[in-house]
Amino acid sequence: MPDAAFSPIGYLATPFRDRFGIPRQPRLAPHARGQLRLLRPYDREEAVRGLEAFSHVWLSFVFHRTAGRWSPTVRPPRLGGNERVGVFASRSPFRPNPLGLSLVELLSIDTRDGVLLTFGGVDLLDGTPVLDIKPYLAFIESEPAARGGFVTAPPPLRTVWFTARAASQASRHEERWPDLTALLREVLAQDPRPAYADDPMRRYGFRLYDLEIKWRCTATLVIVEEVRGPLVDGGR
Repeated sequence: MPDAAFSPIGYLATPFRDRFGIPRQPRLAPHARGQLRLLRPYDREEAVRGLEAFSHVWLSFVFHRTAGRWSPTVRPPRLGGNERVGVFASRSPFRPNPLGLSLVELLSIDTRDGVLLTFGGVDLLDGTPVLDIKPYLAFIESEPAARGGFVTAPPPLRTVWFTARAASQASRHEERWPDLTALLREVLAQDPRPAYADDPMRRYGFRLYDLEIKWRCTATLVIVEEVRGPLVDGGR
């Protein structure tokens, strides 16, 4: 049988410019929005006819930053980053074929100039190649009695606190990025540090949109110290 070849139907635009800081599962950060503009020849209105009747969709995508890098075992963050499980018992991106599946909320469909889809609760890197879209069917795809293995509940949430400087910076940037503060709270409340991190004095950073976010994490609190961007704050 010949190898399968796939072409993206589009590339997802999201706030997440680094893998560090991305929610570890979809829909954990509802304010994380993504947009997918379909490429030709898929950018036809009839290709999405009826999709507006569905509230959620599955996105089939490529882990494009990990292609060619796979491991038979991985260290899930939920197990503290030390215990290994088989790659097929995880959702790790380091897979034999770097394919992923993400359940997102469908917020809007714009067909005035091609097809532009807007999603909520995305957990994907900016520029992720999307291979397919399928509607979510709750009556067959939601199984309340299903076992979750080592993932039995959502991650515990931490309190997120902004310094006066960071709060002021975030407020100014919300003119360009609405709901920025809410998104930061959702992302950082999940504590995106490596599972083995335990230094409360270490300062972390990641990129969100075109902003540089600086923060620290104590035993109970995430402290946002800086929300720095190129337009308002003059760069680095």
